[in-house]
Amino acid sequence: MESYDALLASITPATGETRTILDPATGTAVGEAPVHTVEDLQAAIDAARAAQPAWAAAGHDARSAALLKAADAVERSAEELARLLSREQGKPLNGPNARFEVGACAAWLRAAAATPLEAETVVDDGDTRAELHYRPIGVVGAIGPWNWPMMITVWQIAPALRMGNAVVVKPSEYTPLSVLALAAVINEELPEGLLTVVSGGRDVGEALATHPAIGKVMFTGSTTTGKAIIRSSADTVKRLTLELGGNDAGIVLPDADPAAIAEGLFWGAFINTGQTCAALKRLYVHDSLYDAVCTELTAVAKAMPMGNGLDENNVLGPLQNRQQYNIVARLVDAARDSGARILLGGNPETGQAGNFYPTTLVADIDNNNPLVAEEQFGPALPIIRYTTIDQAIAMANALDVGLGASVWSTDLDAARDVAARLQAGTVWINKHGAVDPRIPFGGAKQSGYGLEFGVEGLKALGVPQVING
Repeated sequence: MESYDALLASITPATGETRTILDPATGTAVGEAPVHTVEDLQAAIDAARAAQPAWAAAGHDARSAALLKAADAVERSAEELARLLSREQGKPLNGPNARFEVGACAAWLRAAAATPLEAETVVDDGDTRAELHYRPIGVVGAIGPWNWPMMITVWQIAPALRMGNAVVVKPSEYTPLSVLALAAVINEELPEGLLTVVSGGRDVGEALATHPAIGKVMFTGSTTTGKAIIRSSADTVKRLTLELGGNDAGIVLPDADPAAIAEGLFWGAFINTGQTCAALKRLYVHDSLYDAVCTELTAVAKAMPMGNGLDENNVLGPLQNRQQYNIVARLVDAARDSGARILLGGNPETGQAGNFYPTTLVADIDNNNPLVAEEQFGPALPIIRYTTIDQAIAMANALDVGLGASVWSTDLDAARDVAARLQAGTVWINKHGAVDPRIPFGGAKQSGYGLEFGVEGLKALGVPQVING
């Protein structure tokens, strides 16, 4: 793509019904998204089925080479993609935000291409030889969220393509332009029909999840929707990878250094303005450090500028949609009404343009308060006091979700001991939310099932086949 305008023009439909997408920072129009139908979905599935056999037959080396070229194409259009993402999703260009997300798209494409996946010899004892292989599924349906629309789409499509599948993508209705643009760039290096984005409503998502030609659904989003997909997949026995809601706990041990960990705590909680499934959403701090952690964290948070994402000075942006803004406001108001202490924020301006909710820290809050027990998915962090490690672990494990968690300590052995007792798919030590394309990632309890990334992520996009003899 030669320019931002050319990128936007490439995804603006010439005919058919469209929907205006608004900038969550300003309320102004970003562009027109197509409103695809179930009939459009069927056409995409038909094209995918036609393109997939040749793609599967091309082999791992050819598919990996195409993904590497796709990564190059993403980097050529990186600034244009980041600008569109910032305008549609709201996240700033700078910090761990829009440019970071586009860079992650290229990195995950390259990682999917480079990860080795050899046939595994299970038994070879002279009498029996058995090998485990992974064959393409066929057509994969990918349903993505609005918080990291480009990056999570690549998490879904890169391993699927590498394993010889075709992919039909259903983006969030809040952020379709970002995904359409990303796919347009990637498709510069892929055979026609192999990757299609169908930008429709709930009826399209439901049809994708139930379609008999879809062999697997990958979904990132709410637990409620994930449960509906599980039910709808039953009749066709679809394979599923589900990355659902999280309400991640962090535990600060008594030996931690409050000043040293404050910035890590901040970004663990407030990356993407708190709109991240695996963000730190409940912080448990030992009584001996409680006041010091509150003071240091407040100082860091005060220094982080929030505003329009296209302003290079900002590192925090608006909430992507008004519905999410209202959830955050409701939970903070409930905390204030309960007697919790607002250390920072909690006072949004009335009548302002955009969905800006200020960075908010809430102390002296009960563990059963709605701001703690419900996933806020925004820039508000409750800080809960504890007195014993057993108490902290019990509170951290009390909810029915378990995507991620973290432990903060200068004693790595002690931190690992606590980590082993936490019910979460990933437990980070002295950081939170750091994902790596080489390291498997997935949830526990009602945060979903199935693994993404690395060798395990590739295997999840294949059908295991044993050759015995």
